[in-house]
Amino acid sequence: MNSAGKADYTGTAIALHWIAGALIVGNLAFGLYMVDLPLSPAKLKYYSWHKWAGVTIFLVSAARLLWRLTHPVPPLPASMPSWQRAAANASHHLLYLLFFAAPLTGWLFSSAAGFQTVYFGVLPIPDLLDKNKELADVLKLAHRFVNYSLAALVIVHVAAALKHHVVDGDSVLARMIPFLKPRT
Repeated sequence: MNSAGKADYTGTAIALHWIAGALIVGNLAFGLYMVDLPLSPAKLKYYSWHKWAGVTIFLVSAARLLWRLTHPVPPLPASMPSWQRAAANASHHLLYLLFFAAPLTGWLFSSAAGFQTVYFGVLPIPDLLDKNKELADVLKLAHRFVNYSLAALVIVHVAAALKHHVVDGDSVLARMIPFLKPRT
């Protein structure tokens, strides 16, 4: 509860939100950068880093989901129209789905391509599939689709939060940025 008696996100929820957000945006940008590089030892190293970030995103997302399942979400402002509440709920469910689908499709793609992930170069992650070039090609497309979808939804998420702060002047954004005050 904040000083006004309203429910807020916990510090843990806020930290997990921003850590996951930074990792996801960073790994999306890094993936776009590295994918078109010519094959080289550096590109292979970048793929390892990208996969390590993906495993970390999966783990942070799991922690975030567990936290959310055990800690109630603060209610949205009463002034928010019901269609926006429904859209917020649906978009958050879809974000969580994509948080897991992105690293899982990458893991499946890597497995089918015959490249095992070794987390931080020390912990081998078991392959989920046998090597299969045709399946790897399909999973590569699935991984791209999921990540482009995730990027689009993140943009919508950020735009909605900014709209709530700048246009509506409500507390939606301030709930995730504790030092930010609602405009109204």
